[in-house]
Amino acid sequence: MVSLKPQKGKLLVAEPSLTGDVSFNRSVVLIAEHNHEGSVGFILNKPLDYTICDLVSEITIPFKVFNGGPVEQDNLYFIHKVPNLIEDSVEISDGIFWGGNFEKIVSLVNNGIITEQDIRFFLGYSGWGSRQLDQELSSKSWVVVKNEYESGILEKSSIAFWKEKMVELGGDYLLWSNAPENPALN
Repeated sequence: MVSLKPQKGKLLVAEPSLTGDVSFNRSVVLIAEHNHEGSVGFILNKPLDYTICDLVSEITIPFKVFNGGPVEQDNLYFIHKVPNLIEDSVEISDGIFWGGNFEKIVSLVNNGIITEQDIRFFLGYSGWGSRQLDQELSSKSWVVVKNEYESGILEKSSIAFWKEKMVELGGDYLLWSNAPENPALN
């Protein structure tokens, strides 16, 4: 399997060998930023037991919240596909955006203008220092793939997303798609 180069908008798919890493085991991460200073991304397939209402009392609609990664897990982050409604958003790529005016989001969510198909909330993010992600790619911790779903990634990514990516990668990865999360239980 030839991995692509990491860049904004691409997906990082955890290699099956990442079994000991609690944060990244079986993760699919959307890269939100990648440059010479480092990389930032959000884990797409690890929902938490919280809703946004549990964390932000001003929001009355119980959208799911996801574990974005091990960095700053006491901070809330979000990606979305409605930059026309949320000022100050930064485009990641292909119709998917990061951040923006949070006060506006509260109003748009509470009034039903933004739905769960439009936005995803995260506690924490995934971060790598300068060249750290390159080192992890060299040690075969990740496979970089294109986000062929573009802005539809918010509806597509679920708990089963990693398994689906293993099937798509094929070859030896196909075997891992049905393996138990803890190989010792096999």
